[in-house]
Amino acid sequence: MISVNDLRTGVTVEIDGDIYSVVDFLHVKPGKGAAFVRTKLKNIRTGASVERTFRAGERISRAHIETKQMQYLYSADDEYFFMDMTTYDQIALHAEDLGDAPKYLLENMTIGIQFYENQAVGVDLPTTVVLEVTHTEPGFKGDTAQGATKPAVLQTGITVQVPLFVEQGQMVKVDTRTGEYLSRA
Repeated sequence: MISVNDLRTGVTVEIDGDIYSVVDFLHVKPGKGAAFVRTKLKNIRTGASVERTFRAGERISRAHIETKQMQYLYSADDEYFFMDMTTYDQIALHAEDLGDAPKYLLENMTIGIQFYENQAVGVDLPTTVVLEVTHTEPGFKGDTAQGATKPAVLQTGITVQVPLFVEQGQMVKVDTRTGEYLSRA
């Protein structure tokens, strides 16, 4: 058990049978009345965010999430297969368990798989990935004064906005949290 006064960003807790990660928290001490803690929590299994208020000093269960580094092997239908690099055990996760992760997965990529009570509950992607541009229209010199972008399809099938100077066949760095272009690689 953990006191809500000890909540910090990234701490995982179990509430009503679901596992949540603390996204934001605020300790509030009004001039009149008892103190409370206002939190924004993200459900690890579904990805949904919820806001919840607790009385100061209230105790909740802490969820211990273990992250194992696993290698992405391949996908078949809506299942994605991963291998533990130390034991060579393989697991399969459904697309809905991965959230947005399939947009950034490349074969042989190593990512963190989150386990709670020996059951895979989510993935921990690297902050950035390097992907190849498979299709984009050519950018013409003088199209704009500054900051113009164009759509580009990357090797995993996602489309991101890139600057005009990026060409087909180039490698680009993409932020996995926002899905935005960062730079050429």
